[in-house]
Amino acid sequence: MKPTERIDYDPIHGRPALSLPGGARVAVWLIVNVEEWSETEPMPRTVLTPPAGGVPTPDIPNWAWHEYGNRVGFWRMLRVIDRHEIPAVLAINGSAITAYPRITEAAIDRDWEFVGHGFTQKNMQKVADERLDIQRTRDAITKATGGRPRGWLGPGLTETWETPDLLVEEGYEYVCDWVLDDQPTRLRTRTSPIVNVPYTQECNDVAMMLIQHHSADEYRRRAVDQFDQILSDARADDSARVMALVVHPYIMGAPHRLKYLDEALEHIRGHDEAMFCTGSQILDWYESTQEAG
Repeated sequence: MKPTERIDYDPIHGRPALSLPGGARVAVWLIVNVEEWSETEPMPRTVLTPPAGGVPTPDIPNWAWHEYGNRVGFWRMLRVIDRHEIPAVLAINGSAITAYPRITEAAIDRDWEFVGHGFTQKNMQKVADERLDIQRTRDAITKATGGRPRGWLGPGLTETWETPDLLVEEGYEYVCDWVLDDQPTRLRTRTSPIVNVPYTQECNDVAMMLIQHHSADEYRRRAVDQFDQILSDARADDSARVMALVVHPYIMGAPHRLKYLDEALEHIRGHDEAMFCTGSQILDWYESTQEAG
């Protein structure tokens, strides 16, 4: 099914108003992406280009660059999130649940929501059996947490033509790959619809730091500016919006970047009209507004 067959064009201006509880206008969710990179395959991203070119195996400098995030960066980031006392979402590869058990335990202890992020960090179009990959990710999260994951984020936001169909058939209720709106939307599948919860490619440390090569303080500047504008939009239309903040331990958990995440959270938390949520909380809120309508 083509993207335009899954969702109709529906401009945000003129839609029925959405209201968040307690007078909030922006539902903010923080997604921490934890991944396992295979040392026997090309690295999903690189910080150093091999001096002789090509794709070396093993690629120690680039594998270690990422591994630093799970050994050190995550724990540095965790202190910031704990200090702000906000809920967070762990988008995690199914294989990473057992590869990094202390991270899994820390997220469970804090009652974070677990979102499926592929079984390994690989383009979903290159996975041999997509349904099996989705099932294995679901089962790994269920075994670790005691509850089935409700949300899915494709590695690199990648999908095949079938992904939304398979997600619904395997019990998922929302997806984050379709970054096309500031409010939740419904995607058609060959069975029942699935909700797309707004994610971000703009307030995403991968885009900012690794692709656009901004300085570390760009994260704070962009997050603050984006929040202020989305809040202004919500006030102007008297209709709630959703804003995502996306971080990876090996990127924003680096020593020179972390304080800018801290400062961005501080700014957003200073507004009574901001409400920090998990993806499931956003889903449940949105579904309740549709039932009421």
